[in-house]
Amino acid sequence: MNAGSLTGIAASQSGFAMGDKLMDSNDEASAGVPFAGLLQSMVQQTSQLDRKASDTVTGLLNGSGVEIHDAMIATQKADMAFELALQVRNKAVGAYQQMMSMQF
Repeated sequence: MNAGSLTGIAASQSGFAMGDKLMDSNDEASAGVPFAGLLQSMVQQTSQLDRKASDTVTGLLNGSGVEIHDAMIATQKADMAFELALQVRNKAVGAYQQMMSMQF
């Protein structure tokens, strides 16, 4: 496993990478990133990880030199990103429903 894949694993476990920079909850407040932009970035990165996983699995099945552990890591990264995006969506929908049920 090379250093680039280790960096990618660490980034996927602790947050979404924004370019070369890792976004934490503290970075959000200091950078002033709007919530909609953060969600859009998360969806784009999830889609990118899904495409990479699909490409590595296809490469593994075609026998084009992709190692099985690389395909499994890419698949797990895509799965974790999707699960995170799903949970963020569920929390946002729950917060919206709770706000809509408030009476003024």
